[in-house]
Amino acid sequence: MAAARDGTRLAYAVHGQGTNGVVLIHSLAMDRRFWQPVAERLASHAPVLVYDCRGHGESDKPAGPYTVELFARDLADLLDHVGWNSGLVAGASMGGCIALAFATAYPARTAALGLIDTTAWYGPEAPKQWAERGSRAATAGMAALVEFQTTRWFGDEFRARQPQIVQHSVDVFLRNDVQAYVETCTMLGAADLRGALPSMKMPTAIVVGEEDYATPVTMAEAMHHNIQGSTLTVLKGARHLTPLEAPDAIAGELIALLKRAKDRAEKP
Repeated sequence: MAAARDGTRLAYAVHGQGTNGVVLIHSLAMDRRFWQPVAERLASHAPVLVYDCRGHGESDKPAGPYTVELFARDLADLLDHVGWNSGLVAGASMGGCIALAFATAYPARTAALGLIDTTAWYGPEAPKQWAERGSRAATAGMAALVEFQTTRWFGDEFRARQPQIVQHSVDVFLRNDVQAYVETCTMLGAADLRGALPSMKMPTAIVVGEEDYATPVTMAEAMHHNIQGSTLTVLKGARHLTPLEAPDAIAGELIALLKRAKDRAEKP
């Protein structure tokens, strides 16, 4: 456990040895184990830090309001706790929004940026749409959202082939604290990081599933267009949770991004 500056306790784990490696931030209503398949593939290349965001997993679930900037400060405090000056910061979906907010507030601590299945802005209808999702959870319970979530998370073929991964994700989803989930939905509805994109100077990799309709390819293309020097990879047949659907591909993208960050650091 680490303590954020307001006393919120954050549960974390480090895979591998060393400092200033890779930070992986999970998606909405998941926890740090979301990254297990990718972390296992990365640990021989660099140390990997995973953690449960505020309101998630084994971390504290304080009252709101939540903002992506608050979650970014949490990560800065966690890095201080583990003794990392900087790292490759990558996130999936919600985690990508937090990674962007962190890179905006702490560019010197962001050696490279991984934006996976994510967006800088969910669109003009986002506050209303996210409020509706939170309201449904509050009134009908998390179980009422499971069918909606699983078809967004994973492609049809993957759901048929990997029922145990689907079920594990559902189990994690159902364990969420409803009020913390509502606060996080409100946070994502309000998030708008578009203005920060042109200032991103660190090596950046953007990855999205071809069939992602939660944060579709057009949203990834908008980020790619506005972040100079970024790469964009579209994963064929994948949907929204590509670290679980295609861990080999995601690990490969992050290993390549590590190399870009290292090459940049070594330039005179």
